[in-house]
Amino acid sequence: MAIFKGAGVAIVTPMYDDGKVNYDKLDEILNEQIENGTDAIIICGTTGESSTLTHGEHLKTIKFAVDQVKGRLPVIGGTGSNCTETAVMMSQEAASYGVDGILVVTPYYNKASQKGLIGHYTTVAKSVDVPVIVYNVPSRTGCNILPETMAALAKDVPNIVGLKAASGNLSQIARTMALCDGKLDLYSGNDDQILPVLSLGGIGVISVLSNVAPRQTHDIVMEFLNGNLAKAAKLQLDAIDLIESLFCEVNPIPVKTAMNLLGKEVGPTRMPLCEMEPKNKERLIKSMKDYGLM
Repeated sequence: MAIFKGAGVAIVTPMYDDGKVNYDKLDEILNEQIENGTDAIIICGTTGESSTLTHGEHLKTIKFAVDQVKGRLPVIGGTGSNCTETAVMMSQEAASYGVDGILVVTPYYNKASQKGLIGHYTTVAKSVDVPVIVYNVPSRTGCNILPETMAALAKDVPNIVGLKAASGNLSQIARTMALCDGKLDLYSGNDDQILPVLSLGGIGVISVLSNVAPRQTHDIVMEFLNGNLAKAAKLQLDAIDLIESLFCEVNPIPVKTAMNLLGKEVGPTRMPLCEMEPKNKERLIKSMKDYGLM
């Protein structure tokens, strides 16, 4: 059974001006997401600035989300690392907190071979008894999971159940789904490709857009899954300009800026991320207004 269907929010990690994690604000936005139709919480992923959280902060934030959500929605913890031993440790800790699944990004920087990827994911998955979603985002990691590799993992490792596909390569995603032969839950990792990925057998999205438009993102997926294809397409296309603005600088700079513009007070990003360029901020504001958020 799938961990979730629909729109899971790749939620930001709110911070105070001094860079410390703002757990009071995190509690607030978790509740807002639940109240506005989000189908799952993905905590401490890329959008949550996992790469600049200490291990202690990272694990505390995952536990906080599990404790505050209290089973109202699935909570999926980002526990990937470019060190297999670290990914095992993070995954085991997250599992002990009661997460409904873990999201494990491909090892970044050291660029494992396909054989290395199979070894890495098999080791991490076998160290826990919770479902694993593999996260393929070559533009960030420099490492691409080939369809044959994903199929081997899906067929040979029982708790590797899903793929967050953010390669942008629809042909690769199609071949992956063909080889996996129904043994893989597929989630779009790109907000501008929700419908194309759903059309290849996907069941949802792990979304940045959901931070500012949770109900709308949920509806894009559910209208498609319910057979209302024209309505789903309109909702997807209506959001394209905003989605492009949310990615006109590296994520999560624009989405945190957008949330602050909406009065959410999620604070700054951590260095080396920085404030948004003024011209890009103007573009973002226009897109938010055109979409009806402001």
